[in-house]
Amino acid sequence: MPTQDITSNTIPVGELVTSVEQVSFNFSVNSVADKFFCTTDLDAVAVIDDESMPVGLVTRTKLLFSLFRRYGFELYGKHTIITLAEKNPLIIPKDKHINDVIDMALERPPQDIYDEIIVTNDDGTYRGLLSVKQLVIQQSNALAKSILQKEIASARAQELEKISQVKSQFLANVTHELRSPVNAILGLAELLRMAAEKNSMEQIKERLSFMITSATNLRTIITNILDLSKIEAGKMTVVSQPCNVTELVCEIAETARILVGKKAVSIVVTAPVEPIIIATDHIKLRQIITNLVTNAAKFTEAGAITMAIGINNGSLEIAVHDTGIGIKEEHLEKLFTAFGQIEDAKTKQYQGTGLGLTISKNLAELIEGTITVTSTFGKGSTFTLFLPSQVHERRGVLNHAD
Repeated sequence: MPTQDITSNTIPVGELVTSVEQVSFNFSVNSVADKFFCTTDLDAVAVIDDESMPVGLVTRTKLLFSLFRRYGFELYGKHTIITLAEKNPLIIPKDKHINDVIDMALERPPQDIYDEIIVTNDDGTYRGLLSVKQLVIQQSNALAKSILQKEIASARAQELEKISQVKSQFLANVTHELRSPVNAILGLAELLRMAAEKNSMEQIKERLSFMITSATNLRTIITNILDLSKIEAGKMTVVSQPCNVTELVCEIAETARILVGKKAVSIVVTAPVEPIIIATDHIKLRQIITNLVTNAAKFTEAGAITMAIGINNGSLEIAVHDTGIGIKEEHLEKLFTAFGQIEDAKTKQYQGTGLGLTISKNLAELIEGTITVTSTFGKGSTFTLFLPSQVHERRGVLNHAD
């Protein structure tokens, strides 16, 4: 008999009928025996009257036992089947629940316990047969699923609690990061007003420059938060176009030189002589590489930031290596976690929401790529973007450096 998927023991058994086999009460014993002989997987049939009301139950075991006894066919073969039918089967309405039915079946006297139960419609007419054994199996499956669901719910609750704590920490970090540029803009606006009153164009130009920098930082923070929200909501679309990766990386290198400012850090680009052109979303690719380079510039006080482009086994590799502070091994797994922060908002030395790497990882997945990281604390880190590519490796290497 087929097993049905039971998720609750309160399902009415009328929905679980596994057989509708029936015979009329005036069928001969021989004709019913032939039915069993021809259908080897038939275990029982209900006996009904002219109004489709169940009046008995015939099981394979008891019928064949009676017939195979001495002179059984001669004694009973031509009689009506009601003669050998069980007159006291368990008959239940279709709205009974599985737990109640099993209890009713097991409470019956031993001589009246059968594996099959007759189920009736609201008007008492025959609906079908149920197997007690099958109901017990389904009840056990439902219990196992219930336990599993509770375990899953418990794990999910713990996960949500952890996410809640991380988001609270993230909110503290974002508040801290937003407050700094906002306060700077307000302070510079007041200084601008004072400089304007003095008609000092030199001070106005200087403070306007600082204000633009603070406003740019504020825009970056807000953009990162909005980008992450858009990615999580599945609203970020991908537009694939031919992209000159070599040219793109060289442009980002110029931005990196501005970011490092007066620090003793050189920017180096290593790429094949001939341009590498692939089909991808160049806007997202630019944002990924820019985030990686910005991170490198932020944490590197001296040495070099190297941006290397290469083709390996049909995959485009863009590596950003720095000689910065590096990352402790226990912190590596937090780098790409949404809302994860290695430093506390109140004590951290470097500015930023910590969303850049999370966004980069998600953007990389959107354009069918991956990002890996290797790092030695105190010596530097290497972030590598892998993208599927049909381009072939060119000969020769082009170096761009300060």
